[in-house]
Amino acid sequence: MPAYATRNERLSVGGHTYRLRILSDKQQFSDADGHRARMGISTAQWSLFGQLWPSERLLAQAMHRFAVDGKRILELGCGIGLASLVLRRRGADIVASDAHPLAESFLAYNAALNALPAVDYRRLPWDTPEPSIGHFDVIIANDVLYEPAQALLVAEIIKRHAYPSAEVVMTDPGRSHSESFSQLLANQGFVLTEERCPMDDRDAPPYRGNLLHYTRHWETTCT
Repeated sequence: MPAYATRNERLSVGGHTYRLRILSDKQQFSDADGHRARMGISTAQWSLFGQLWPSERLLAQAMHRFAVDGKRILELGCGIGLASLVLRRRGADIVASDAHPLAESFLAYNAALNALPAVDYRRLPWDTPEPSIGHFDVIIANDVLYEPAQALLVAEIIKRHAYPSAEVVMTDPGRSHSESFSQLLANQGFVLTEERCPMDDRDAPPYRGNLLHYTRHWETTCT
């Protein structure tokens, strides 16, 4: 039995009800195998992957409407996997990734909880190149720019794994590091469209966040 407590959350995205296993609160911690020390994760950060954040709901909402046909999609920092589950329900070609040692099991459990096929998962530390994961038409993430170093790390992942013609979709609660991240992506040829978004679903909290949609076309990268 795990030494942490969980609870099930029920919510609606795009008219579909999702059931999710999440950590019961931010105080939950269990690391009998010593992953935390090896990975440099603080005890305060350990439980963050297992929470349901407003920006994660906003990304899932965006993915309910996003055009997915013919696109290979990568989610960075998937956590409990809500956005990836929404895409999996739609039949998208989605690869979920995270560095947290518990993310894979939570994602698998939540897919089963919603009677969905398993989501392809890859462990992806942001500071370690992983060429075998390949390239993607779309890279998505929610609230990953919470420290100054994250902007550069995420931009480097996009440089390694985005096709020349690609999109990046991120939700952000308005952190200051998003400006430096946008500049880093502009240096790679991406153009930003930013939208201030409310939640669509009636049971969602009264939260407004930023939807950052970066696009790059082949012609842009070759001029």
